[in-house]
Amino acid sequence: MNDYATTFDLIDADNDGRISAVELVRVMDVLGRPVSLEAAQEGVRKLDKDGDGLIDLEEFSAFLQK
Repeated sequence: MNDYATTFDLIDADNDGRISAVELVRVMDVLGRPVSLEAAQEGVRKLDKDGDGLIDLEEFSAFLQK
């Protein structure tokens, strides 16, 4: 498992292989950098290349490689 997958798995709380806006809100809260659900939804929209409303490992990795 690469470093991106390890980080992805930490954020993917329900282990469904995708990161939702709600999961993003939770992790940002834990990191002490709270964001609103609306801000998290916008972030997901920016990373979501396949239009399913969620971030998968491929989308997450592509973002981190930029």
